[in-house]
Amino acid sequence: MVADSLSRIFSALADPTRRDMVARLAQADATVNQLAEPYPMSLQAVYKHLRVLEQAGVVTRPEGPQPRSVHLEAEVFDLMDTWIERYRRRAEERYRRIDAVLDAMRDSTERNHDGRDNTEKDGSAA
Repeated sequence: MVADSLSRIFSALADPTRRDMVARLAQADATVNQLAEPYPMSLQAVYKHLRVLEQAGVVTRPEGPQPRSVHLEAEVFDLMDTWIERYRRRAEERYRRIDAVLDAMRDSTERNHDGRDNTEKDGSAA
């Protein structure tokens, strides 16, 4: 169920116009007409974008007469953040392991070079 919700959310946010609407709603709730102002599209097209965001649970509009404010549902971002953070931690763990291996290789190489340099300076190299 969470995967389906995330799929709808990420799909809804894949469109740059919808992401812009979300960014604007993060500042304050707005009516559909206020949201439509900066876009060179019909009001009907704006409603279609809002419907996608509503179906994904990203925004809500209360029932009642027009004008109704569109409200951003912040809980959706908590769900996304939890999902993203899980994979960010896994990636960071993998990078730490890679860094440890590289550091060990670097230390080994430096010890080998230091050993050769010291024996050559002592004149004990064959």
